[in-house]
Amino acid sequence: MVKFNKKIKEKFENFFDWIKGAELVELDSCDVNEDPIRPELDVKFRTSHGRKIYAVKYKKEICAIMCFGFTNEIPKTIEEFDLMTRDAQLQSASWRNQKVGKIAIAYTVWSKKKGGGKLIVKEAYKKIKKSNHLNRLITLSPLTEMARNFHLRNGAKELRVNEKTQNFEYLI
Repeated sequence: MVKFNKKIKEKFENFFDWIKGAELVELDSCDVNEDPIRPELDVKFRTSHGRKIYAVKYKKEICAIMCFGFTNEIPKTIEEFDLMTRDAQLQSASWRNQKVGKIAIAYTVWSKKKGGGKLIVKEAYKKIKKSNHLNRLITLSPLTEMARNFHLRNGAKELRVNEKTQNFEYLI
């Protein structure tokens, strides 16, 4: 019995070893068909107007992906998000400033590996907290119980419920 418990403990520890060695990286693209939340948004949308794709990578494997845009207001829809990211980019260009928007908006996240979703939220939070121009991390989440539970379980506060989306805030 002791031998059996030891084997289970080793397997469990090995299962989450990847989390310790994972790193947050910026991607130029991703397979949008893997995105369970917003597969209709192409790579051009995800990388234009100051928008970014981040991933948690372990060795050469992508374990989770999160897409962001940077705004000065909180959007209620993807259409508003599109306009707000364009506006924030134009405002930063007019000030000859590379820092686009004050609010990081996470509009999609998915995991390819157990624990990846939670880890990418944690790593993205740390990156945003270190930035000197971002002061908020807000989500533009689908109106589902799964999204609600995910964000609340990961420490976010419910900000508001919109007609088709919901916003959560990870306090910086």
